[in-house]
Amino acid sequence: METKLSIKINNKIYTTIIGKNILNKVSKYANFKNDILNIIIIDSKVYKNHKNYINKIFKNKNSKKIIFNSSEKSKSFESYYKIIKKIFYFKPDRKTKIIIIGGGVLGDLGGFIASTLLRGLDLILIPTTLLSQVDSSIGGKNGINFYSGKNLIGTFYQPKLVLIDISFLNTLSKRQIKSGYSEIVKHAVIKNKKYFGWLEKNYNKVLNLDKKYILMAIIESIKIKSSIVMKDEKENLISKNSRALLNFGHTIGHALEASNKYKNNLTHGEAISLGMVCALKISNKLKYISNKKIDKIIGHLKNAKLPTNIESINLNNLKRFIIQDKKNFSNKINFIVLKDIGNSSIEKNIPFAKLNKFYLK
Repeated sequence: METKLSIKINNKIYTTIIGKNILNKVSKYANFKNDILNIIIIDSKVYKNHKNYINKIFKNKNSKKIIFNSSEKSKSFESYYKIIKKIFYFKPDRKTKIIIIGGGVLGDLGGFIASTLLRGLDLILIPTTLLSQVDSSIGGKNGINFYSGKNLIGTFYQPKLVLIDISFLNTLSKRQIKSGYSEIVKHAVIKNKKYFGWLEKNYNKVLNLDKKYILMAIIESIKIKSSIVMKDEKENLISKNSRALLNFGHTIGHALEASNKYKNNLTHGEAISLGMVCALKISNKLKYISNKKIDKIIGHLKNAKLPTNIESINLNNLKRFIIQDKKNFSNKINFIVLKDIGNSSIEKNIPFAKLNKFYLK
């Protein structure tokens, strides 16, 4: 059994398929043909853990594998060049398909490659982490990092297919599962109060990868994210439904990652958890949300054993990374605040000094 969700962006529709042990569906839905080259770029850890499963599906002579050791630091021009050099060795043409099997880092890098190679090749995403399954594989954002910030170079480029197979999650560490769960909580608090209540009751079953509950969480998060992306693909900040809402917790979370030089002692989800707590504090100082409600959200993050202690976070130390955030213009900050559980909005054009003042109070 699998669930199919159709995502329509700018009159183009692609399918997201969610289920367990469904990798074999990729050939059917991606319309593989014997005379068309498939380039499969696979995270090295994923390939090590699922080699037989992957090889069983991609055994066609026109399926060429590139095994890549990905990490946040690998979202770079150097990695981009290294991979496209290997791809050109296989003589791609404009019918070639790029298939990415890995987490969000490889998905971002692989999507950037697909969007730029020969001015755009068909992209198929097979996300293998909870973080990438609920978040980064949906919406078409691709990119690499620059020294001054995260994802500063990239494209908006939608995949032709996203295939989410939860069997890949079984080899993840608990820490990686919690990192993905941080984004699940974000989706709930920005858009769906009822979903947040469901998570409060069932988070242990989600974190323990109970099939029924993990599938439900992934599907609901994809529905929330895709509903926002379909209204504002390129984050134009033109309405209250802007894609920027998905960046709740990310302005400070991304700054924490960048200032930490993307070291493994802080995962993306952990940074976003801390960023959300900072954003809740600022939302409260702006008189948008009560202490009781932010305590409820922070309490849930604590129950999920995500970090919430922000006492040591000094915004002045993060200033250059915060100002470099892609949502910002003219050194003024567009910051996502929470007005209620399930109700988020954009606070536009805040000078950094004012944001810092609210944070310090």
